[in-house]
Amino acid sequence: MKSARLVSILLLLQTRGRMTASQLAEELEVSVRTVYRDVDALHTAGVPLYGDAGHAGGYQLLDGYRLRLTGLTEGEAEALFLAGVPGPAAELGLGSVLAAAQLKVRAALPGELRAHADRISGRFHLDAPGWYADADETPYLPAVADAVWNSRVLHIRYRRWRAPTDVQRRLEPYGLVLKAGRWYVVAGPGPRTFRVDQILELAVSDKEFTRPEEFGLAAYWTAYQRDFHDRLHQGEAVVRIAPGAQLTGPAGRAAAANGRPDKDGWIQATVPIESIGHAHAEFLRLGTDIDVLAPAELRERIARTALELAERYGNSAVSGDD
Repeated sequence: MKSARLVSILLLLQTRGRMTASQLAEELEVSVRTVYRDVDALHTAGVPLYGDAGHAGGYQLLDGYRLRLTGLTEGEAEALFLAGVPGPAAELGLGSVLAAAQLKVRAALPGELRAHADRISGRFHLDAPGWYADADETPYLPAVADAVWNSRVLHIRYRRWRAPTDVQRRLEPYGLVLKAGRWYVVAGPGPRTFRVDQILELAVSDKEFTRPEEFGLAAYWTAYQRDFHDRLHQGEAVVRIAPGAQLTGPAGRAAAANGRPDKDGWIQATVPIESIGHAHAEFLRLGTDIDVLAPAELRERIARTALELAERYGNSAVSGDD
């Protein structure tokens, strides 16, 4: 554990330059005292590492020093090749770059680790998009990615779901997110989230913007998804579910967490719903394995559908050939 932490300290200083003991401790999730001990160990090992005191101080490697890693583990080598997703890289215009990088890493690996990396490539293939959706056309994705990288302002014509559908927007693109095969750009001011495939026209400005230092793309996306689901499921329904039957999504999780079985094994639970229409379609999927108790509007709508189905199929069900 300590040896891995020492390597991490060297890599952090090599990639970020000067860092204080407090910054290193926060990054490595250890105490400042532990960092001091680790730095002493690196000094003893002859690593050209020096520190300056004061407000602008910190630890830094001697100019020109580079750590050459030869201790890559089997798991680390496998993870490197598993992490490279060729489809999204190609969409970003980086397909050939990814292939070249993997080739260089593979060539530098010892024979045994190279074999493990080849096993990963031969046995695991990551395909992000779902089965039942056509691939989105994203002709402006490389331009958006370049604007993200170079902090360039974008002027776009964008198609949204509500009227007026086609709008003009000025974006300061902070980052790109790939979710279930669909690309999203997170942009200021706001920030706000836009689907890249809904960009109809795009112009890249010569003007640069300053990305907020406190903005974190992963943290923003986690909060955005949580808020999205909270906004989406603002209604509730009370249901009884037959033994062995299962709801999916938030409703299924709520039933599993809060459901109470009766003497016959049916589970009664209050579950979140997106809308009456959405719940109507979702609950009908379970047929007679679900009993909707509330709201009354949803129960009545399902009852009407059941009567219509009975009228449509009832005669054919009883009038078949003997």
